[in-house]
Amino acid sequence: MVSFIKSFRYLSPFIIYFFTYLAFTRTGIYCFIPLLFVFFLVPIIELFIEPNSKNLMETEEVVAKENKLYDFILWLTVPLQYVFLYIFLQSFTGPLQLLDIIGRIIAMGLLCGGFGINVAHELGHRVNKTEKFFAKSLLLTSLYMHFFIEHNKGHHKHVATPNDPSTAKYKQSLYSFWLQTFQGTYVKAWQIAIEDAQKSKSKFPILLNEMALFQIIQIGFCFLIYFNFGLIIFSHFLVSAFIGAALLETVNYIEHYGLQRQQKQDHSYERVMPSHSWNSNHVIGRLIFFELSRHSDHHYMASRKYQILRHMEDAPQMPTGYPGMILLALVPPIWFQVMDKQMKKYSILTSKL
Repeated sequence: MVSFIKSFRYLSPFIIYFFTYLAFTRTGIYCFIPLLFVFFLVPIIELFIEPNSKNLMETEEVVAKENKLYDFILWLTVPLQYVFLYIFLQSFTGPLQLLDIIGRIIAMGLLCGGFGINVAHELGHRVNKTEKFFAKSLLLTSLYMHFFIEHNKGHHKHVATPNDPSTAKYKQSLYSFWLQTFQGTYVKAWQIAIEDAQKSKSKFPILLNEMALFQIIQIGFCFLIYFNFGLIIFSHFLVSAFIGAALLETVNYIEHYGLQRQQKQDHSYERVMPSHSWNSNHVIGRLIFFELSRHSDHHYMASRKYQILRHMEDAPQMPTGYPGMILLALVPPIWFQVMDKQMKKYSILTSKL
């Protein structure tokens, strides 16, 4: 019973859908409520709330793992995401001020990144085919389906090494990282998909692979929106999809910035350890991102469900939650100053000098 009650706390992020509904159906300041909530109110509140590093007891973990309500909460995002995408597209049929348009595009972008890609990330690690389908469906709303391939078969294998385009180097700015990761992960996804097709003895591995299928699906989805809503509204969708993808890659930036695995004599790398991911135990950020900020445990054992991810003592900690860290990353000089102190605190910086 206690486990079921605890699971309901993960419904709290859905308040963002309510705020987004206001953004899509009203004008003025309402259009910016989702943005203000995630990147103004939450970072301020997290400055005054102590991080919670407590883990579930072993018996609690077993019960939570088997509690299907945690899964249902994630599944709920699939219909919600598509309903809200439709409301978003319909919301531009009447006359609007430029600021209203900008606010609505940003609001949809937050849904694309925070729910579309983030929940897809969690479901994409599941073995259940239905949940994998849900993951791909959510990624479609951000036109970022290649993430399903590259993240699972590329990032988790190469994280914290020079071979991973999703790992930010020390002193690399967020904007430089965007250029690296947007191009690198897309190319890597193609390489992985073609290799998989070759292993399955496909006659035309360059054409008949999962990545090619994803492109066809995404192009078809784009044409569907274009023909039903027109070029201008379609362009609004493209911008919101980009915002969602940029939010994801910014999270990737803060999760592994400056961390490296040691290379062994045979040129392979040491196993991924808790020290190769930045973590945050700030409660609100943990809820909003469905425990993604306990990232070390996720990389240590990718099959662990979000509700049982653990605080790891060896994991370096961020000074604030994900929303606040994302804001810091947008201003490189401040980011470098803050993270140099944090890296020195965990004896990471000395290996960079």
